Amino acid sequence: MPLLGHVHLGLDRAAGVAVVFQPGIAVTNAHNANLVDPKSVIGTATLSDLMYFRAGSVPPPVTAAPVVGVSVTAYGEDLDGQLRIAHGEVVQIVMTPGYATSPYFIFQGDAGPGFSGGPVVDASGKLIGITFGYKDEGRKRLIYAYDMARVRAEFSGLQNVQKTQ
Repeated sequence: MPLLGHVHLGLDRAAGVAVVFQPGIAVTNAHNANLVDPKSVIGTATLSDLMYFRAGSVPPPVTAAPVVGVSVTAYGEDLDGQLRIAHGEVVQIVMTPGYATSPYFIFQGDAGPGFSGGPVVDASGKLIGITFGYKDEGRKRLIYAYDMARVRAEFSGLQNVQKTQ
């Protein structure tokens, strides 16, 4: 099922997902490296938990920026490779000195293990981020995701480094 260029990564009772964000190029979390064929890896970001690799010719989705208060849907997979869907709402966009773009945003929802590297889309179906972690705070679960502007900036930096070597 080519959901947003969703790339199945589940192997050997481990789970993770990825998403095609440019023609022929997918992104997932670097901590999912054991789930990706090393021959397809293009590189790993230096400032975040992102890894880029060659993928099939699935067309990339339309992207947008996250907005506080917007409903979102995150996609992951369980240990058997079955699609998992989590719903939530963007609660914070984090701005950090030294970053030209927002490094990440936080949404409250029900995502957890198996969502690493997976897409987060807004209510109109536009890709707004890549999930990288979560934290339980009382009865709330906060999920962290890289903004797509950050994903593109890290990839651009990676390409620039590779071109100069």
